[in-house]
Amino acid sequence: MILSKRPEIDRFLKAPDPAIRAAVIHGKDRSGVAERAEILCRTVTPDLNDPFNVTVLTDSDIDGDETRLEEALTALSMMGGRRLVRVRLSTFKAGVDKAVAAAVKIHAEGGYNPDALLVVEADQLGRESALRKTAEKETGAVGIVCYEDETGDVARMVREALAADKVGLTSDALDRFVARLPRERGLMRQEIERLALFVGPGSGRSIDLDELETHLGVEPDASLSDAALQAFGARPGPAQSALRRAFAEGESSVLAVRSAAIHLGKLRRINILQANGANAKEAAKAAGVFWKQEAEILRQARSWRLEALDETLDSINAADVATKTTGTPDQLIAERLLLEIAGKARRLGL
Repeated sequence: MILSKRPEIDRFLKAPDPAIRAAVIHGKDRSGVAERAEILCRTVTPDLNDPFNVTVLTDSDIDGDETRLEEALTALSMMGGRRLVRVRLSTFKAGVDKAVAAAVKIHAEGGYNPDALLVVEADQLGRESALRKTAEKETGAVGIVCYEDETGDVARMVREALAADKVGLTSDALDRFVARLPRERGLMRQEIERLALFVGPGSGRSIDLDELETHLGVEPDASLSDAALQAFGARPGPAQSALRRAFAEGESSVLAVRSAAIHLGKLRRINILQANGANAKEAAKAAGVFWKQEAEILRQARSWRLEALDETLDSINAADVATKTTGTPDQLIAERLLLEIAGKARRLGL
């Protein structure tokens, strides 16, 4: 079974079908995957560190000894209650993927301890993954795909979290705060908590855009964001200057590459939304575009179509790996990437 829509995922995580013995939760946002896995695991036991009813395994554990997963799934509870087996996969390894897929299939069919729940957490699994195929195919298993939160989902998360602390934001301030948030759940939660502390938990206050700007201050990655904006706008000189300014301010090449990926993601989102009937302003807002950059980014989106963006994403991914693994100076890798993007933008007519 496949679950991909937020409402159906939320319903399952809070009250899972007893017939489901295995759940594979995967996606690029690992903190989002972990958050959903924890909600599901707590339906089995409130104590996730219970040594008698909870077993946690990693890909290293399974890679070294495939029988460990089978042993964990066949074990019975020593103290009563339902067993929980939690598997955390940090990287994709074909051998581990197949081993866990085989265990999911047997367990989903009731071949191990039928009272145990198997929860697997993984990075985004491609269509070639045996684990993903098995989870989506077996009736006793479920595959849960965690996509990046939509702007509306993020806004709802912010409102609910702030309301729990009896504080809030005006409409304009909420739009600004959501546009500023990173699209990674763990970091989102931290920023929302910081904002609640700034407003005053329990105060009943709602702050406006001007007061929010006082809290936000100058964006720490402003130079990197500007570098990406200039590069995708076919302005290599300003892009290079903004990047070097960011490096002088202590920013890293890894974050520089990530900023390019974030900018590309906004252009891609705008393309998709407009293809589905949204107007330009609606698409820009849904993509999390800051209103001061709206006109420029929409100008870029008219030339940067999906095929060109996908080709550039390959270059960004290669640069991301190179900054972390090669002996080449990482700042030079980031600079070459932005110049490559600016050159492509010019060829696209920008």
